[in-house]
Amino acid sequence: MLVSNLELVPGKRTTKHFGLVQGSTVRAKHAGRDLMAGLKNIFGGELKGYTELLQESRQEATDRMIQQAESLGANAVLNVRFSTSSVTQGAAELFVYGTAVVIE
Repeated sequence: MLVSNLELVPGKRTTKHFGLVQGSTVRAKHAGRDLMAGLKNIFGGELKGYTELLQESRQEATDRMIQQAESLGANAVLNVRFSTSSVTQGAAELFVYGTAVVIE
């Protein structure tokens, strides 16, 4: 499955258009990660626990979008975008969406 943020793939032709596909996940902060993040805020540096949490969330949401595209018969998802939103204090949704197509 080709996943791209481009609207068109150079050298390829879009032969079928299925429309919007999407995937999302809602994740909450882990208390241990939150404690370490508080310490990092004092001393500075990357919040690796949150970086890992966001990477896992992006992957899970992307996998769900790909599954939806595959169920439609697509072999590519184009014009992919990511979005985040706060659901409640300490939890956020990561949302990914794109256009499912068949390319040759």
